[in-house]
Amino acid sequence: ALEVPDFKNALKQFQKLVEKTVTQKTKERLGLYIEDDDEIDYDKFYTTTQTLFGPEVKDHNVKAFFRKISNNLDTRTEWCEIFGYFIGESDALSSQLKEENMVFLVSEKQQITHAVVKRQDVIKGIVKVPHLDFTVTSSQKGVLTIFNNQRKSFCSCPFYFRQDTAWITGCDFLPRLKCVVAVTERTVIVWDYKSKGSQNNCFTIKPMENGLLCVCTVTMSDYLAKDNILMGDDKGYVHLLTVTSDHFGLKQCKGKKESQLQVLDSKTFNIVKRKLHDDWVVKVKYISDLNCFGSCSSDSIHSFVLDDIKRLEDNLPVKEFSVPRGVNAFTYCGKAKVIVTGG
Repeated sequence: ALEVPDFKNALKQFQKLVEKTVTQKTKERLGLYIEDDDEIDYDKFYTTTQTLFGPEVKDHNVKAFFRKISNNLDTRTEWCEIFGYFIGESDALSSQLKEENMVFLVSEKQQITHAVVKRQDVIKGIVKVPHLDFTVTSSQKGVLTIFNNQRKSFCSCPFYFRQDTAWITGCDFLPRLKCVVAVTERTVIVWDYKSKGSQNNCFTIKPMENGLLCVCTVTMSDYLAKDNILMGDDKGYVHLLTVTSDHFGLKQCKGKKESQLQVLDSKTFNIVKRKLHDDWVVKVKYISDLNCFGSCSSDSIHSFVLDDIKRLEDNLPVKEFSVPRGVNAFTYCGKAKVIVTGG
């Protein structure tokens, strides 16, 4: 087996594998190739590729890549194609995409045909829950939905707001409580989707001091009986909200037959916050591989913060950097060990 000390080295070895395969195929077409022990067929190509990149590489993606370079020796290829992604270069796409707007396109897609939102409503948040094979969505006007990818079924909770004009701005999944959390401009919503029949237990935590713009769950192995929720607001604060089953009485709800909508006072919860930005916090995310949280803002001075979650409870300096006109999005790649930001 090949040793792969880092992702860059794996890419270099993969590029050499591709070049050697193309050279062999070229000689075969010219009638100059002599078979030997180093001959590369599909099985050897796939085995070597999986050794380099691990189980994330799927057989059908590698097969499509191998077929591509075998059929057209001069074609342009990108390493991301073996992971199921590609850069749109076909004639049909080239007329639609300009060079400066090229993006990765997923080669496989699944369409959910169920109408989970009403007209004049839009999906504002989509969250994948890998260990349960769920997809959680939230609509702007208040519909929370869980789609079960294995059973091809879904359940939803209409939560249209009648007393105010607040819209849902984000959602996530609470792994300990097994509930869905969503935020509006002044409210935190917790939905117990496990309720049977027509019973939908929804809890609203309010009032929140500032307008909430984003939310994510903190996944830490040492907190077995509670969930921690990160939220960013329109005043530059990052909040940390701790919730347990005792707050919602989830174990006592089995005897209720009708949908329950309960309002909980935010003052009864443990909420800490710290001002990290001078503008809107547009995204927060907990990166478990780094044991850190990240937050970004359109603030040109305090654009991106990455530090231990304990920094929200003290006034110690945080690790941050500035970008002109701020950072609007970011993500972390564990294999490459890099954080990518977008302005």
